[in-house]
Amino acid sequence: MSGPYTGAMLFDLPDHTTLYAALLARDTSYDGRAFVGVTSTGIFCRLTCPARKPKPENSQFYQTVAECFAAGFRPCKRCHPLGPAADTDPAIQTLLKALTADSAHKWAEADIIRLGFDPSTVRRSFKRQFGVTFLEMARVERLRNGFTTLSNGGRVIDAQMDAGFSSPNAFRLAFANLLGTSPADFTKDALLRADWIDTPLGAMVAVSDRSALHLLEFSDRKALPAELKKLRKAVKGNIGIGRFDPTNQIETELAAFFAAKSAKFDTKLALHGSPFARDVWQALKQIPAGETRSYSDIARGIGNPAAVRAVARANGANQIAIAIPCHRVIGADGSLTGYGGGLWRKEKLIALERQFLIKS
Repeated sequence: MSGPYTGAMLFDLPDHTTLYAALLARDTSYDGRAFVGVTSTGIFCRLTCPARKPKPENSQFYQTVAECFAAGFRPCKRCHPLGPAADTDPAIQTLLKALTADSAHKWAEADIIRLGFDPSTVRRSFKRQFGVTFLEMARVERLRNGFTTLSNGGRVIDAQMDAGFSSPNAFRLAFANLLGTSPADFTKDALLRADWIDTPLGAMVAVSDRSALHLLEFSDRKALPAELKKLRKAVKGNIGIGRFDPTNQIETELAAFFAAKSAKFDTKLALHGSPFARDVWQALKQIPAGETRSYSDIARGIGNPAAVRAVARANGANQIAIAIPCHRVIGADGSLTGYGGGLWRKEKLIALERQFLIKS
């Protein structure tokens, strides 16, 4: 998913005076959108933090957690700025809990209203926090149920029903929009096989053959259908449903990563790209967990300091998320730049990986 914020800041920060006034007022409208670094303590906080307020001259304001870390601040233990702002939104909490309880339900705006929430407000909240609307998220979950049925050898009609679609044509169209092909085109005996992997940041689609992982992307990435089409062309073959050992291995490694136990990925990777792109991807793998680099840092590291834009393109073309850590690349000014899985995921990944840096 390219997301609505690709290549841009989330919003323009107001001036210092305005932000300091918001800090004194504990203005909740800035929660998750602005942070304050306190130079006298080395701590960064939410603007709603209940701690004693610093003096204006000791307050530095940042837009993202990544910027706070880059400036040398550590997170406050009172307001927990690494916790998602979504945790404090009752609409998001309620709807996510309802979706988990019944992922096959065909959600509509009427359901949101029935639960006591305004659909427009919910739409904006989910877009701001996750890059997709709640209804889009629910639709992907329904399709995931159908995909799982096919993966277990079920018929297309069974997958359609498990995904909650009353119309075969609607199911085929929705499936094709998500994965780039109709469900009937996924075959069990293909040399490449695709399956879903659950993570705390959402489901991912993994594609592997018997010896290597070819693709690992978040299932709601808008570029996923095009990436699967490109992969089919590169290997001159179809993609089936199911998994080989590399998918099992990356699933185990992802579980250890999200549990903050290990940032090591040993799954063999099949890299589909130019020699330059592969050099960039190898350079990304050399960035230690908990650290970040700029595009210019990567360009200098591969011996081509003038190729900053080409490095950015290669970074965006990476088809193996997390294991090839393109999320560790930020702007030269410390800001979060575009990430195919959504900037909200990039920020959470960077925050998670700070735990590895602390442990080392």
